[in-house]
Amino acid sequence: MTELHPYLRELPAVDRLLKEPALGELLERLPRRLVLAAVQETLQGYRQKISAEREGGRFMAGLDLSTAVLAQEAAMLAQNRALPRLRPVINATGIVLHTNLGRAPLARAAAQAVTSIMEGYCNLEMDLEEGVRGSRQAHLERLLCELTGAEAAVVVNNNAAAVFLLLNSCAAGKEVIVSRGQLVEIGGSFRLPEVMAAGGVRLVEVGTTNKTYRRDYEAAITADTAALLKVHTSNYQLVGFTASVDAKEIAGLAHAHNLLAVEDLGSGVLIDTTRFGLPPEPRVQESIAAGMDLVTFSGDKLLGGPQAGIIVGRRELIEKIRRNQLARALRVDKLTVAALEATLRLYLDEEKAVREIPIWRALAASLSRLRERAETLAARLRDYFSEVDLELLEGSSRVGGGALPTAELPTVLISLRVPGKEASELAGRLRGGSPPVIVRLQQERLLFDLRTVGPEQDELLLQALAAALEEE
Repeated sequence: MTELHPYLRELPAVDRLLKEPALGELLERLPRRLVLAAVQETLQGYRQKISAEREGGRFMAGLDLSTAVLAQEAAMLAQNRALPRLRPVINATGIVLHTNLGRAPLARAAAQAVTSIMEGYCNLEMDLEEGVRGSRQAHLERLLCELTGAEAAVVVNNNAAAVFLLLNSCAAGKEVIVSRGQLVEIGGSFRLPEVMAAGGVRLVEVGTTNKTYRRDYEAAITADTAALLKVHTSNYQLVGFTASVDAKEIAGLAHAHNLLAVEDLGSGVLIDTTRFGLPPEPRVQESIAAGMDLVTFSGDKLLGGPQAGIIVGRRELIEKIRRNQLARALRVDKLTVAALEATLRLYLDEEKAVREIPIWRALAASLSRLRERAETLAARLRDYFSEVDLELLEGSSRVGGGALPTAELPTVLISLRVPGKEASELAGRLRGGSPPVIVRLQQERLLFDLRTVGPEQDELLLQALAAALEEE
């Protein structure tokens, strides 16, 4: 290894690199400790690579250890480290509720409400009329009751927490009966049986994977039974030789035996999905009308708001849930309250909700409008880059986020290929851009679905594509 020592001796000192113009300019804008760490990491990386290489290795060929080159590399590293880890991205995948990309983007009204509240103090827990302490739930409860027909409501930080708190408050130490075909697993390998066990209830499975009847529930009821739980399988669907019991029948059976009827709807939709060519999805207000005592659902799926778990239902049961000591550990903060209130207000006018809530705007987007936008973008790209292989293809968008798993919406895809360039490399460049762009990869082509790209983002997408294609 002695023959490699000269290369190690060529590496400049930290202080010398910091005097280079590329880093000197950065020191005026970024914290010194961040720039210094980038320089040290860059030098250490070269030391390790040089020490690990044998003479004639690929790394050693044409190795440039000049201060200008190393300073530029350290500057790029420092600038990347200075960027926030959590960043806005352009979602060109066509998956409307993309869990990895934050699920539902907020409506402008919700984003403005969050900005307004976080910039100063607010009446989160103060009754302005009486001048006494109030409840953060009061800002949301009236709206939730008006929209769903429930008597009362409480909001926690996600739907798994809502199911857990409900069971722990209303059925701890007792049995809860669930159809075997509804024992779902949600994201991150969290499973309903484990959530129920953590909530302190004993799970009683009835029926089979594909068929459960009323008589199965009835035969399982004992003196220790507290509730019948219906779970909407929003992230998968059983088809074929199947049977299940609807909400109205479960509620009637539960009440006939003085038990609670509870439903976990998961995706939490308030609008008729068939309006947009989608399969029917049970709406929250329909479950309440069917006689369910308590219903839980998410805030950031088909509701189109922030992450939250919402419980609506009978007043005395909601009050019992609120008194649970764990409710404080699972409560929502002021930013969630602000965003959710603004989102719910949009639903007071359903047509306004469809126009202004991003997920509904995406789901309602017409094929003709998507084609028009795709043609415009493709034409502009051809003007910039004549060597790019571009075509428009018919395709389908997905709802995603554990909602409507079989639904497909017809769309127009921009298919892009650059001769001599790997599609994965281009996708990586787009992810590393500003803003990052997330696309589909298929058979060495990049596919862009504008259903999940807001019209106001078209120019940003074009600029990001141009930057990725120009990069050498």
